[in-house]
Amino acid sequence: MLRPTAIRAKAICAYQILVEFDNGEKKNFDVEPYIKGDWYGQLRAYEYFKRVSTDGFTVVWPDGQDICPDELYDMGTLVS
Repeated sequence: MLRPTAIRAKAICAYQILVEFDNGEKKNFDVEPYIKGDWYGQLRAYEYFKRVSTDGFTVVWPDGQDICPDELYDMGTLVS
């Protein structure tokens, strides 16, 4: 069975994103544990972090940072 894919994403506060999936579910996801090193460290700048978007599959940032869509779905907290 294929996992749902991310169709919308927006920053809701520092290091938290709201992700909407193609099955209609919405989940909050904590990005903070992923913000390590130089490349992912760019996400610490909130103005950059807010530029999160989707590519029709997962969430991405302008310089190519992304998060595995399975993690987004499995580790996200369902929003009712």
